[in-house]
Amino acid sequence: MAAESQPRAPKAKSPNRVASGRAATQGQWGRAWEADWFSLANVIFLLLFAPFIVYYFIMACDQYQCALTSPALDLATGRARLSDIWARTPAVTWKAAQLYALWVSFQVLLYMALPDVCHRLLPGYVGGVQEGAVTPSGAVNKYQVNGLQAWLITHLLWLANAHLLSWFSPTIIFDNWIPLFWCANLLGYAVSTFAMVKGYCFPTNAKDCKFTGSFFYNYMMGIEFNPRIGKWFDFKLFFNGRPGIVAWTLINLSFAAKQRELHGQVTNAMVLVNVLQAIYVLDFFWNETWYLKTIDICHDHFGWYLGWGDCVWLPYLYTLQGLYLVYHPVQLSTPHALGVLLLGLVGYYIFRMTNHQKDLFRRTDGRCLIWGRKPRFIECAYTSADGQRHRSKLLVSGFWGVARHFNYTGDLMGSLAYCLACGGGHLLPYFYIIYMTVLLTHRCVRDEHRCAHKYGRDWARYTAAVPARLLPGVF
Repeated sequence: MAAESQPRAPKAKSPNRVASGRAATQGQWGRAWEADWFSLANVIFLLLFAPFIVYYFIMACDQYQCALTSPALDLATGRARLSDIWARTPAVTWKAAQLYALWVSFQVLLYMALPDVCHRLLPGYVGGVQEGAVTPSGAVNKYQVNGLQAWLITHLLWLANAHLLSWFSPTIIFDNWIPLFWCANLLGYAVSTFAMVKGYCFPTNAKDCKFTGSFFYNYMMGIEFNPRIGKWFDFKLFFNGRPGIVAWTLINLSFAAKQRELHGQVTNAMVLVNVLQAIYVLDFFWNETWYLKTIDICHDHFGWYLGWGDCVWLPYLYTLQGLYLVYHPVQLSTPHALGVLLLGLVGYYIFRMTNHQKDLFRRTDGRCLIWGRKPRFIECAYTSADGQRHRSKLLVSGFWGVARHFNYTGDLMGSLAYCLACGGGHLLPYFYIIYMTVLLTHRCVRDEHRCAHKYGRDWARYTAAVPARLLPGVF
């Protein structure tokens, strides 16, 4: 959202007894202090059904050629039973367990032991040891930023194997897709459970913990703000980025290899999905330092929502387009393919330039040019929970004058492009744009609720200056 400085964080009290006054002053930072019945109902629903949602998608492709409604119709009409579907579902295998353990261990090794040299070799790239935002307790964590280098090494090894070494088939991920799903679930639940136990018994920073009276809410939304092991292994940064997002492009490459094995070619739709999603992934790692100041790192605690979500939800549902194209190889007409490419690139440009304008405005404290002009902004003030008064500036120039979350608009354009590359034959590949629309709309509302609480009347001035959230005249 618009440029702002981080507030100085309030001091924490006893974790198990939360006063209502504290909830009022700090409730807008991260997860809630108290879980109301509606939030608790949502939490229990997701804990119970989210794993089955992911299973349903991959099972629909494995057994029903990605026809999303067919399993439900078969069950409803009696043509199939749950036991029949389950019996045809591949189980976990020793090979898949070994592959997954090797994959995660390799990423941990790169994360912990790899000295970053990309920031010395690539102009404009910022890596190495970087500081994150101020936490609610006032701590400033340091991070070893080497994700781009880890991504490059991983993919160079993958390409070397595919073309020179032949240690394993490039289709290995697709061939073990469902057995790997069980392994990913095991890690997701294990790390989420460990994070909860750690939050209660040996937190990294007790002042950055949040407790409610609900076991389920604590488990899902997390207790610790930045759980760590040792000085450098940060759960949030590692699981947000490494096992899932590094794997994203490898998964797509494996799907492309399987499409070629089955159908004799890699279609232009598969190429588009690989290229457009690779741009997004590379952008993430190129701007990993910037990511340290986003809502994921600055406001979310680490629990099942991030732990299981990064291990299972992200790699299995964000790659549905490539999986679908293995079963339904779509060859787009030239105008259709060019239209998808243009939509994806324009969406990425808006996403990146909007974030760049915010970052430039922050770094220079407004002493810069936005679209060739001095930026316009709204001066505002807020009081942090420790009673200190702070001043901030909210940018209303450039893309930030078009809409308050125009970076999300660009993100949604790119998401739509991935889906349109799959044609219009099935609903399944369009899950991603539906999910991203719900997710980013919810983030808009959540972020603006926090800002309205923080800035008060100044926020009202800002929303009057920039009325649109995502798209002028629409929302």
